Amino acid sequence: MKNFISVFILLFVFIGFSQENYLGDGPYDQLIIRGVTLINGDGSPPKGPVDIVVKNNIIVDIKSVGYPGVEIKDSSRPKLNKGGFELDANGMYLLPGFIDMHGHIGGNGQGADYDYVFRLWMAHGITTVREPGGKGIEWALNLKKLSQENKIIAPRIFAYTSFGQTGKNFNPLNDIPISTPEMARTWVRANAKKGADGIKFFGSEPEIMTAALDENKKLGLGSAAHHAQLSVARWNVLHSARSGLTSMEHWYGLPEALFNDRTVQNYPVDYNYQNEQHRFEEAGKLWKQAAEPFSNHWNNVMNELISLDFTLDPTFNIYEANRDLQRARRAEWHEDYTLPSLWEFYEPSRISHGSYWHFWGTEQEVEWRENYRLWMKFVNEYKNRGGRVTAGSDSGFIYQLYGFAYIRELELLREAGFHPLEVIKSATLNGAEALNMDSKIGSVQIGKLADFVIVEENPLQNLKVLYGTGAIKLNDKNEVIRVGGVKYTIKDGIIYDAKRLLKEVKEMVDAKKVEENWKLSQPGIN
Repeated sequence: MKNFISVFILLFVFIGFSQENYLGDGPYDQLIIRGVTLINGDGSPPKGPVDIVVKNNIIVDIKSVGYPGVEIKDSSRPKLNKGGFELDANGMYLLPGFIDMHGHIGGNGQGADYDYVFRLWMAHGITTVREPGGKGIEWALNLKKLSQENKIIAPRIFAYTSFGQTGKNFNPLNDIPISTPEMARTWVRANAKKGADGIKFFGSEPEIMTAALDENKKLGLGSAAHHAQLSVARWNVLHSARSGLTSMEHWYGLPEALFNDRTVQNYPVDYNYQNEQHRFEEAGKLWKQAAEPFSNHWNNVMNELISLDFTLDPTFNIYEANRDLQRARRAEWHEDYTLPSLWEFYEPSRISHGSYWHFWGTEQEVEWRENYRLWMKFVNEYKNRGGRVTAGSDSGFIYQLYGFAYIRELELLREAGFHPLEVIKSATLNGAEALNMDSKIGSVQIGKLADFVIVEENPLQNLKVLYGTGAIKLNDKNEVIRVGGVKYTIKDGIIYDAKRLLKEVKEMVDAKKVEENWKLSQPGIN
């Protein structure tokens, strides 16, 4: 009887979800969003109330319609055309759509497919994602096309290819590993012809990196790098930036560029890169081996990177469990929104990437807290001197969940010293500039595309209101309530009910729990 009930519940949840086929509302010939306070993304202070008029996915008017606390006169408002649609957002806050500069679209090991990932992203206001390599460029480009045509619920996708990738339909070198500069150039040209937006590098021989970056720059494509320790002793961030790399991910390669009394990090003699506890434990000691903040060498490296118009995408959130593992494991959204397969991927493992909790404890966390202090100091000062800093999540690893982790990234930029308006700028206009899309997205301006985030609470006052689970508040009646969560995500002029998207994700997770007779438990506890 118990098995019958479980199967019945599974079928009910699955059928209820699949029959909805929700693809948002619109687009409309004319869309007017009424009465919002605008947080523009360009660093300017909020203003409102304003009405925003969109025609065929283009912003055509941003009209101030009154003053706070004063009733709005209808005579001062833009007129709705016949067949147009108006969205009542009076008292709400509108921001440009968020840009995640490091968004993997799920993974086989995590058991997370694109429809799960996309709904979590869109439910948190993420309308554009740079995908830094994953299941393959053909797969990513197909999803990019479906997103452009609005045939699926998905953010706008910029597809980067992992350098050296081969495959069924991407075979310029007959699957022979790249070993010469000319092979690197051939691969880069094939990648551009394929339709990729850029390349994700991990490192290679210096002459190969030089050739690949040079060719990619000639073709006008973007580039990003995770400077892996296997190559960083001879090729750090400065080498990449001088050769044409446009952005770096995480921080690998940056402390190495800041070394002034060594050439490699202080590896223990029993270190093994394949042992991920070794790899990440020692990475937590790297920043204190670099030059002192504001020393001559520290300043010179920073100033040169800024002069090269180089972008930092720090992804603070993805390593946060290293400084407080219990907090990351106990995040309140895991229970409802984390798939069983993803939770199992997070648990301690010698195989799953980022699951290096072989014996993680106080000593490791103390080192990582100091690592963050020094890392954040560099990133904040980089911003202060005019350098570009963006927001990226790298979710699907290390207890970081799609969508939720992006909002945590915004909180960590705030912790680093960014003003809330600077945080929003990193999440919007800075990302658009890094993608060479700032003429179309990244701020709310006439002539740009209709990508918006609408929330009922002020995110500058408390970034936690952007989480799907909202923020806890004690109201005037002495009641504990939840407020916030994105209300609407608008992409390409199509309105998505963000809370409905989250509900659909929960239904997916519930169905998997029933199917597998699974209940979330903490590692090592039966």
